[in-house]
Formats: sequence, C-alpha cells, structure tokens
Amino acid sequence: MTTPRKAVALISGGLDSLLAARLMLDQGIHVEGINFYTGFCVEGHTHAIRSKDKSKPKRNNALWSAEQLGIKLHIIDIIEEYKQVVINPRHGYGANMNPCLDCKIFMLSKAREWMQKHDFDFIITGEVMGQRPMSQRKDLLPVVIAESGTDDRLLRPLCAKNLTPTLPEREGWVDRDKLMKFHGRNRKPQIALAKEFGFDDFASPAGGCCFLTDKSYSRKLADLWRAQNSKSYELDDIMLLKVGRHIRPKPNYKLIISREEGENRFLRGYRKSFSTIEPESHAGPLTLIDGDIADADIEYAARIVARFSQGRAAEFVTLKVNHGGIEKRYTVPPLPADDIPREWYV
Repeated sequence: MTTPRKAVALISGGLDSLLAARLMLDQGIHVEGINFYTGFCVEGHTHAIRSKDKSKPKRNNALWSAEQLGIKLHIIDIIEEYKQVVINPRHGYGANMNPCLDCKIFMLSKAREWMQKHDFDFIITGEVMGQRPMSQRKDLLPVVIAESGTDDRLLRPLCAKNLTPTLPEREGWVDRDKLMKFHGRNRKPQIALAKEFGFDDFASPAGGCCFLTDKSYSRKLADLWRAQNSKSYELDDIMLLKVGRHIRPKPNYKLIISREEGENRFLRGYRKSFSTIEPESHAGPLTLIDGDIADADIEYAARIVARFSQGRAAEFVTLKVNHGGIEKRYTVPPLPADDIPREWYV
C-alpha cells in the first residue's frame, strides 16, 4: 500500500470546484478543501437578512460542497490581507470593482503557502479556460501560475486536457485520460457531469459568489471611497453596502434606508454606531445616517425617510431622530418623490 497523494482544493461553493474535487477523489487522491473569507461573499448574507428571501437556502455553499464530497474544509479569514487586492489591484478591475486576476493570484499564493505548511502535494481549482474573461483566458493562465508561485503543482481538472501536463499528471499521481477538456462559458458539460456524479442540488452554475462583480454594489463602494476621500474600508462598511437603499443628498452624508422588515432588524444592530431616523406615526424604515450631517439638514433627511414610510401620502409624518446621543421628534411633510433626484441614489 502506498500513501495517497494529497491535494488542496479551492472550494468556492460553486459547481465547478465541486466537480474538480470529485474528479480527484475518484482517482484516489486525498482532498481537503480551502475557502477564503474576504467579506465580499454573496451567499449567506442578503438571503439571511431579507424577509422576501425566506424560501431561499440559508447555507454556506462551500461547507455544503464539502459535505457532499465528504472532505474536510478549512475556512480562512483573509479580510485584512485582502484589502490590498481590492484597493490596489496590480492588474486592474473588471467590468465593475472586481480585481479578478489579482484575486486569483492572491488566493493561489495563499493556497500554495497552506499546501507547503501542511505537506500536501498539489493544488486543484475548478477553473475552466475561457469561462471568465478577466482571469481564465488562455493567455492569462500562465500569468496566474507564475505570479502565484504555484508552478506546475496547480492542476485544473475541468480543462486539463487543453493545457500542458502538470507535475501530478507527469508523475502519474493522476490519470490525465480521466480529466476533462471543458472550454468556454457553456455550462452544459458541467451540468451533465454533475448529473453523472449524482449531484442534483448545487449552487447556480452561472452565479457569481462575490459582490465586487455586482454593478450596484461596486457603485456603492466607489461612492464610499469618494465620500471618505480614501480607498479604505472596514468589515462593517462592506456589510452595510449590501443592505438597503443608499441615498446621498449631500457629499458629507448619506442615508441607508431599510427596504423591508428583515433589513430593519439587521440595521438595528448598528443603532449605537450611527445616528438614526425612524418613523413613529406610520410604519416605515429604520434609517442610518452615515457621515457628518449638519443639524440644519436633519429635518430634510427626515422628510426623505418619511417618503419611504407608509405615511408617504399623509400630510405629516412624525419621526424619531437620534443624533449625537440626543433624541428628538420631527413632524414633517414627506418629500415628494420627484424631489429625490435619481443621481442621489448610490
């Protein structure tokens, strides 16, 4: 009996990484998963917060994938280290604020460090050549390998037959004939392979797992950086960008207005850190004031919030405002919808 070779798999929670790991398990490779937590992950946040998403699964798809595969999953917090990837990506951003190529290089560098520390033999990913324009083009795959330092210990089982054989293939640790030749953005081959393996429940194969690829979220992040005049963020900042309407009446402050009861409950956890506005005479959204609002602007902000309450058609709405630790009540006419310009919406 020989000791099985060991591979660390980058497990995002999506279909591709699930299939890549399964292909290795079927060849007798000992596989353990690694999942990097950046703070920008989509799953488990908005679905867990919003009442309208009650029917959607509240699971961590990376953990779920590991369970389906029967492997150990290591979840590693890289929030602080990852900031430089987001703030200053060497290879730039994609269509939105997504630094996909730098992200891939960074995560593979971290996986290489983990592999060496834990005496594993190689790394596997669910990448498919040609699937993602910024990080999985044929001409960029060698860049990822070179800059991450993974050399030929990086195996991409789903598209390996399109690429030069790697060390695990040349040494006979894995059988190249049993690897795939997937290419491009068509996901039908992956779905067919999933059915062959008996996976009938998996994360949407076309779905992204990072808010930085989302146009609306990216716009909010860019607005945050402009407002604070610096490219920096804390975890609370990026969490709040995922929730509510963001309206900026003036450069020095914005309103984060809850859209429904689930978001109301979530934002209540921030009441000690922000000034707040909340309707009292009518049902309505809890609102956080983010920034330095002048006392003279509070009444106007209250009118904006009243517009999003159940009293929007009423002559007056009474709202409770907590600003600087002082609680006051304002009875104001709701601001007409036409008086809230589209450009105020972040």
